[in-house]
Amino acid sequence: MFTRNIAANLKQWKERAQRKPLILRGARQVGKTTAVNLFAQEFDQYLYLNLELNEERNLFNADYTFEEILAAIFLHKNIRNDKNKTTLIFIDEIQQSATAVAMLRYFYEQAPDLFVIAAGSLFDVLMEEGPNFPVGRVEYLFMYPLTFAEFLVATNEQEAFALLQQIPVPDYAHDKLLKLFHRYTLLGGMPEIIQHYSEQLDLVPLNSIYRNLLLSYGDDVAKYVRQNRLVQVVRHAIEQAPMEAGKRIKFQGFGHSNYGSRDMGEALRILEKALLLYLIYPTTSVNLPIVPNYQKSPRLQFLDTGLINYVMGLQKYYFSLADLNSFYQGVICEHIVGQELIAAGITPTGKINFWVREENQASAEVDFVVPYENYLIPVEVKAGKSGTLRSLHQFIDRTEHDCAIRLYAGNFKLEQQTTNKGKKYRLLNLPYYLVALVERYVPFAFFGGQPKKQCK
Repeated sequence: MFTRNIAANLKQWKERAQRKPLILRGARQVGKTTAVNLFAQEFDQYLYLNLELNEERNLFNADYTFEEILAAIFLHKNIRNDKNKTTLIFIDEIQQSATAVAMLRYFYEQAPDLFVIAAGSLFDVLMEEGPNFPVGRVEYLFMYPLTFAEFLVATNEQEAFALLQQIPVPDYAHDKLLKLFHRYTLLGGMPEIIQHYSEQLDLVPLNSIYRNLLLSYGDDVAKYVRQNRLVQVVRHAIEQAPMEAGKRIKFQGFGHSNYGSRDMGEALRILEKALLLYLIYPTTSVNLPIVPNYQKSPRLQFLDTGLINYVMGLQKYYFSLADLNSFYQGVICEHIVGQELIAAGITPTGKINFWVREENQASAEVDFVVPYENYLIPVEVKAGKSGTLRSLHQFIDRTEHDCAIRLYAGNFKLEQQTTNKGKKYRLLNLPYYLVALVERYVPFAFFGGQPKKQCK
């Protein structure tokens, strides 16, 4: 059981006077239950309910008033509802009971002294906002697979973690951090994988865990698909998604199938609601706000890069890599960058986008765009020289500012560059392992350490 970054968010929630019942979102097996169990140590009393158990689910499904349900919960756990003690109630697998979801509003309105957290996979799939959904009376936090920083802590690389937090990162730490980032990219961030690896330092036994995780996702999602015609489509989507991850996709015939655009689009959106994948849409915006173009093909982001490596048989290649961008057409490198950006919450919506220019039969594509202050910063994941950044140059030529980021295998450095049309700009070169810290490096490199100072 290792501490996750979300612990700080949970503590902030606890200390807020106007808090609401918290719904902890995330795919199955990303560590939601473990995180809450660790957080529970900060309370005098802890009541854990798992609604996959009939007796605990029936506490909500009986024809009781809210006061009677609350009393029944405390009685079931043999704990006294003591107003002088801080009490955390954790309702796990809450998607098993629509009544339990509806009851969250009464915890907010009638029992504000209690701290209530709910969690459950497939929450969006099963609990569409209907008349009984407690709109406005709950709040949300999202959990993802382990980030690189969490991976360092979980694998006892405390010194590497400390060096990662230094701004800028020392040059002498580069080789070690890059090697560890390669290992993180190989393994991914699923907690069970990292736990077994940190205990045994052996990759071979992990394959059965990867396999079981993928099988469980297929069984879990298909079990709750409301329309029978979609069950096989959803299973196909889960099986093929790791193979299509990192690529722009079309719904029609996805994964070399005969499925039409309507069914496959619906299946992929179900998996997106289950947080097993993300459909990253392009934007033509070069300034804020980011306006996604949902008529263009999205790029598919899967839950975890380690699962992709297992499915695609890529694990053996990591031991000879000098640069992540040098194999599999750079797809894995871009994917792990996307995974880190999503977990870092780089945008207010939690979504990420890439930039495209498609006009006059000429196309350009920048891997990611990230907002900072009043600007939209282009981010390229490249191994080549700065002069080869054709798409990034086209973005810079169209935007108001002169700031760009390249993620690569080299050391941290800031360069003055010129686009093909002659516009001068500042290129921040960051090693891959700093991607989650982009927001901390933008002001350091571009604005001399003054976050409020604006781009040119």
